[in-house]
Amino acid sequence: MQLDAFNTLSAFVDAHSALIGLLVLLAILAGFISERLPPVVIAVAGGAVMLMLGFLTPERLAAVFSNPAPITIAAMFILSGALVRTGVVDAMAAIVSARADKNPRFSMVQLMGGTFTASSLVNNTPVVIVLIPIMKRTARAAGIAARRMLIPLSYISILGGSMTLLGTSTNLLVDGIAQRSGLAAFTIFEPTLVGAVTAIAGILTLSLLGPFLLPGHDTPRDAAAAQEDEQNRRLYITDLVVEEGSRLDGLSTSSVKLLKRDGLSLIAVQRKTRFLRGDQLPVVLDPGDRLILEATETELVSLTRDATLRPGVGTETMLTEPNFISATISPSHPTIGRQLSEIPFLSRLPVRVVGLSRPRHMAGPSLSQVRIRAGDRLLIAADSVAASALRANINLVEVGESQARPFRRLKAPIAILTMLGIIALAAMGAAPIETLAIMGVAIVLLTRCIDAEEAWQSIDGNVLVLIFAMLAVGLGLRNAGTVELIVGWTTPTLLAASPFAVLLIVYALTSALTEVVTNNAVAVLMAPLVIALADPLGADVRALLLTVMFAASASFATPVGYQTNTLVYAAGGYRFTDFLKIGLPMNLIVGLATCTAIYFLY
Repeated sequence: MQLDAFNTLSAFVDAHSALIGLLVLLAILAGFISERLPPVVIAVAGGAVMLMLGFLTPERLAAVFSNPAPITIAAMFILSGALVRTGVVDAMAAIVSARADKNPRFSMVQLMGGTFTASSLVNNTPVVIVLIPIMKRTARAAGIAARRMLIPLSYISILGGSMTLLGTSTNLLVDGIAQRSGLAAFTIFEPTLVGAVTAIAGILTLSLLGPFLLPGHDTPRDAAAAQEDEQNRRLYITDLVVEEGSRLDGLSTSSVKLLKRDGLSLIAVQRKTRFLRGDQLPVVLDPGDRLILEATETELVSLTRDATLRPGVGTETMLTEPNFISATISPSHPTIGRQLSEIPFLSRLPVRVVGLSRPRHMAGPSLSQVRIRAGDRLLIAADSVAASALRANINLVEVGESQARPFRRLKAPIAILTMLGIIALAAMGAAPIETLAIMGVAIVLLTRCIDAEEAWQSIDGNVLVLIFAMLAVGLGLRNAGTVELIVGWTTPTLLAASPFAVLLIVYALTSALTEVVTNNAVAVLMAPLVIALADPLGADVRALLLTVMFAASASFATPVGYQTNTLVYAAGGYRFTDFLKIGLPMNLIVGLATCTAIYFLY
């Protein structure tokens, strides 16, 4: 009896698979919009339903995990992490942030312009991955909520990616389908004229409607990230003694490279009892001179990893791979009012105080001579045994391991060349971008631009799971016949429509499908369809293919239709409705501009 009921239910699902798939899709969209559960949970649940209904088999599901897009994104996360760990992103952000202090709006325009240009020449997904941390830091420096800038970052990359054949994999995919159908290949710049019109329409829409429709405040997670960033930018005072024969001996302070780093500045040079500062600088350094520096936590940790430098005061024994402990002086500390060198644990433990930070004040005159106050924050280098002793010290509060990690600046050229090499080789078509990205990951790991633990930490797992799950949902919809059902509903309308209306319908259908199915899957479906319909419609097949190219990439209304939207969705902590508010007007205006340009040009 139960077997008969199961067979009846299975037959019903098979007979109405397309409509059932449509209902599942609507349920997933409703879940995204309601936001009662995290989007990753909803997407995974949707994929599970597709499996349960038989629209996906385990064998077909395995094909989802061989999709090159998520693999490429994971690799690009690691390559972006290598740029962070070698200090490249920090240096780029410092340059942009310095401009943001003078003219915040102009610096944002420059960054968006760079995004647009880069996305037009190379695949826009890695461009966005690299620029997300830079955009966040720049927005904070300019006093702008990062959430107001990350959606535009994705949209600008989409508009830029549509300018050439190389900007997005969708364009290359449509071109490949056209060639397999016996049509002439698209040239690299064939989409450029239409892309320029599309870009102007999109940028104007963002500029005019963005201030009203983009979210205006950061989420608690963004605020916590900003606080962590502020913590990393906390300034410490430290001393650096010039040793005889060291690389600083005999150099002018104006030519010392480390003093040019962002996050580190020279306050004074102590020569015996004199302090040289301001107009008395630069000076040629002599053995015994003491550089009084102000530095961020990350820069201090980086200084200690240089074997030729010994910042701070304490043990003269070189600590190999020390732990960095951050601790605050309690009000009951016995050495309050005394010099730092008199603090008891410095004589008892093999530790070195590498910096001291004082809230709202610049401590001084030097680290060795500063008089301790309650609330002073110390950054201490210690071995594991000494670190445990510091944690047990009742006169220290808020004791914890520093989260700062030293930059591997000597490896920066390798990280930069690896990224540029991947971009250049991908642009020339030397190899698939996923192959190049994985090779790049191997290079940055083998050369220690980033270690294995840091590499895995740099991957945003939520993004990858969301992409894999939506790929599974998209494949299930295709197998169920839902996508073909939607296309079938519109085909009779196409045959009866005017040439301009045909472009609008093809664009609207492709764009709508792209919002809920992956852009490449929609391109694979729509490109052969418009090629087949071109003759019966009496339409220019290249015009229809260009319409599919632009519409399949123009996913503005949801965070799951295009990879760059998914990336900023996770990074910015957006709601699903944040994309709908600004994305629907973008879809309408950009779509109308695109179809108008194609109509008059073709």
